[in-house]
Amino acid sequence: MSSRKLTFNIFRYDPNNPEIAPYMQPYSLEETEGMTIFVALNQIRESQDPSLKFDFVCRAAICGSCGMLINGKPGLACRTLTKNMPQVITLMPLPVFKLIGDLSVDTGSWFRHLSLKTESWIHTEKEFNPNAQEERMDNNEALKIYEAERCIECGCCIGGCATANTRDDFLGAAGINRVARFMVDPRDERSDKEYYEVVGSHEGAFGCIGLMACDDNCPMELPLQMQLSFVRRKMALIGFKV
Repeated sequence: MSSRKLTFNIFRYDPNNPEIAPYMQPYSLEETEGMTIFVALNQIRESQDPSLKFDFVCRAAICGSCGMLINGKPGLACRTLTKNMPQVITLMPLPVFKLIGDLSVDTGSWFRHLSLKTESWIHTEKEFNPNAQEERMDNNEALKIYEAERCIECGCCIGGCATANTRDDFLGAAGINRVARFMVDPRDERSDKEYYEVVGSHEGAFGCIGLMACDDNCPMELPLQMQLSFVRRKMALIGFKV
């Protein structure tokens, strides 16, 4: 089978040089067996344009660094095979997040802010005893926590979210998923009212407009709409009491 010649139309812009307006730059590359967008970008940077900016760390869909818009759809460059794409591939940075340059965005600051806003740590009055045995947990509870913890913070659900693209205060699916994780954790001692203060508003559970783009775009296939439904039901019940 003969290889295809792919064209990559890549967004270029350096915020540190605002006098040069954003533009799309084409690159041509011979497709190879098993090629991913990640592999293609590295070949372009190594052989054609060392100034091209994009992010990667693990190349195994663990770190979430290589999230971008691939032909208009949020996805991970390391998991997207070029053989499943048309001959012309357009790459853009994920929206919502601060642009560093070209395809590189700052998801780290956004998720750090999210952690602080949702207080993503176990709230307990118990004093930690390093010599004590680990607390036992019901298997079903542990599995629910693990399911939420599979989020790799790639930002794909945020980049594809209509609300997050129009409101910078929205927690998004990643934030609501994180709150759900602590709601089911028996070690967390926060009250329903305390959770309501975090997520019981249009910045949280009631800001979603139900387009389900988070479910469609999550590379880890997390049940984000189920998590939203779980949190929203609890917040609605609490809201009647507040």
